[in-house]
Amino acid sequence: MKPQKIVHEESEATSKLSNGSVYSVISKKSRWRLYLGALRPYSFCASLSPVLLGAALAHRAGYSCNVPVLLLTTLTILCLHSAGNLVNTYYDYVNCVDNKKSRDRTLVDHILTPNEVIQLGAGSYLLGTIGIFLLVIYSPAKVEHLALLFFGGLSFSFHYTGGIGFKYMALGDLVILITFGPLAVLLSYLTQTGTLSSSPLFYAVPLALNTEVILHANNTRDMETDRQAGIKTLAILLGPSGSYCLLCVLLFLPYMLLVVAAVRCSFSFMLPFITIMQAFKIERCMRHRRFDFIVEHSAKLNVLFGCLYTVACWYNGGRK
Repeated sequence: MKPQKIVHEESEATSKLSNGSVYSVISKKSRWRLYLGALRPYSFCASLSPVLLGAALAHRAGYSCNVPVLLLTTLTILCLHSAGNLVNTYYDYVNCVDNKKSRDRTLVDHILTPNEVIQLGAGSYLLGTIGIFLLVIYSPAKVEHLALLFFGGLSFSFHYTGGIGFKYMALGDLVILITFGPLAVLLSYLTQTGTLSSSPLFYAVPLALNTEVILHANNTRDMETDRQAGIKTLAILLGPSGSYCLLCVLLFLPYMLLVVAAVRCSFSFMLPFITIMQAFKIERCMRHRRFDFIVEHSAKLNVLFGCLYTVACWYNGGRK
């Protein structure tokens, strides 16, 4: 059941001087910085990694990399990601999930108004739609395949907190697994090759599990505040012990899958093992309930793991 909604008063972003006077006029340059910050660019690595992985898998399957199409695909997925972040900002505020202790305080601190967040989100969806139309023209993929994956991603990005509100029903983890794993990887692969294949879905699993570590660490850290807000997350349902066990699975199962890939395909798939000490660092933080920097450590692991995993797949180019 979703938490009770309340109506918040919109207020203009203000800057205060030491004498207590308030100014509501912010320079255009500063305003654009606020807009960029509201998109949460620090989270974009979760979208970039699957796009690059999809292109690497296309190269591995014997296709040459179409750079303009890769850039268009990146832009399209980043727009959906940005829009999803803004929808999350808006609905977490409306549903009283965000507060002064939250990491995202765009609306709580009146940095932007709710109307500005809505307009930014609509603009991001529009730009993403333009991107998919350009991909219809310039990529070899069929229109129906592109539409299926794009509008599937668009629906997930909105209904994560808006509409159905998967996040509030303990289904947010599943949505993230699908969106930042198989869906994004397959879209990138499709735009490069023009074909759908089950192979990218399997290769997407290690990266999807690694990306899910970020969300699960965040939800475990915010367990108490989320419970007070009246929402249900997987971390709340599992409790501290269950959440720790799930985190260990998410952290170390990808490395086990890489061992299998190394045995069956190429030893280069052991390359991401360089990051395993970072995984143990996150495990210790969770075990000792030191949540101060666990999300940051998880994001760093995701960037390194994603890059090395993509290189491993690219290195095996031409091997089907």
